[in-house]
Amino acid sequence: MKILVTGATGFLGFRIVEKLAGEGINVVAAGRKIADNHYVDNSNVVYKLGSLEDDQYVASLFGTKPEMVINCASLSSPWGKYETYYQSNVLSQKNLINESKKAGVIRFIYISSPTIYYRHKHVLGVKESDLLPSSPVNNYAKTKLEAEVLLKTSGLNYITLRPRALIGRGDTVIMPRLIRAYREGKLRVIGDGQNLADLTCVGNVVLAVECAMKAPHEALGKAYNISNGSPVKLWPTINGMFDALGYARIKKRIPINVAMMAAWLMEKKSILSGYAEPALTRYSVGVLAYSMTLDISQARKLLDYESVQTTEEGIREFVDWYKTQQHD
Repeated sequence: MKILVTGATGFLGFRIVEKLAGEGINVVAAGRKIADNHYVDNSNVVYKLGSLEDDQYVASLFGTKPEMVINCASLSSPWGKYETYYQSNVLSQKNLINESKKAGVIRFIYISSPTIYYRHKHVLGVKESDLLPSSPVNNYAKTKLEAEVLLKTSGLNYITLRPRALIGRGDTVIMPRLIRAYREGKLRVIGDGQNLADLTCVGNVVLAVECAMKAPHEALGKAYNISNGSPVKLWPTINGMFDALGYARIKKRIPINVAMMAAWLMEKKSILSGYAEPALTRYSVGVLAYSMTLDISQARKLLDYESVQTTEEGIREFVDWYKTQQHD
C-alpha cells in the first residue's frame, strides 16, 4: 500500500510518516519545507514539497498513485484573516478531495480540531453529536469546520479525527509557546488554576490514525474525538513540565476577566495595525482558563481506539526531546 500524508513536515505529520514508514508502508510525504527535527530518513518515504493550494502540485502528488490519504496539513495559529485560513485549510482540502475522487482513493482521513466546540466557558464531556456554537470562535475553527463539511459531502470514504492539544516529541507549537511566554516573563496562571483539560500524546494520535486506516466500513463517514481519555488539571501539568525543565513554577495569577480585557484590546490593536498576531487573544486566554474535556467513547467503540501513553509520559517525552534541541 502507498499512502499520501500531507502536512508531513509538521509535528503530527512527521510522527505519522515515521510510524508508517517504520512498519514498511510506502509514504508520499507532502509539505512546504522540511525542518531537520521533523525529517524521516527512511527509504520507504518520498518527500514532495509544495503548496496544497496549487492544484497542479496536488495533481502531481496523486501521480504517485496513493491508495489512501491522511490530511494533516493545516494553518493552526489562533489569529489571522479569514482569506489566509481559507487558502490553507479549505482550498487545500478541495484540491485533495478532487484528486482523491479522480484517483479512486479508498479512504481519506482528515485531521480536524475540537476548536470547533470552543465556547467562552467551561465545557465538559463534549460529544461529536453535541450542538456546535452558533459562531466559531475564530477563523481557524471556522475553516476547519468548512473543510469537514467538504469531506462529508464529497462522496469519499472518510474518517475525521478531532485530537485535542497534542503534546510529545516534536512539538513546536503548544509547549514551546508556553516556554517562550515564560522566558519573556509574560506567563501567568489565568483564573483559579483548577481548570481541567484533555491533552493528547502525539503517539496516541498516531495510533488513532492507524485505527482509522483499519476501521470497518460501519465506522466510515463519521468524526471522532481523540484524547488521552484522562483529563488533567492544566496548570499543575504545565508546572510539572517546568519542574522537569528545571524552571521555577508559575505562581503569579491574573483574573480571567482582566486577561480577557487585555486580550480584547490587543486584538483591536492588531486589526487596526495590519492583523499581526497579538501576544494574547481571547481564545488563547480561554484555552488556558476554561475547562474543556472530550467524550471519546465513539472512538473507543467504532475505531477500537484506546490510548497507550499517559499525559505524564507525553510531557516527559517532550522534555527529553526539547532538551536536545537548539533554542534561541
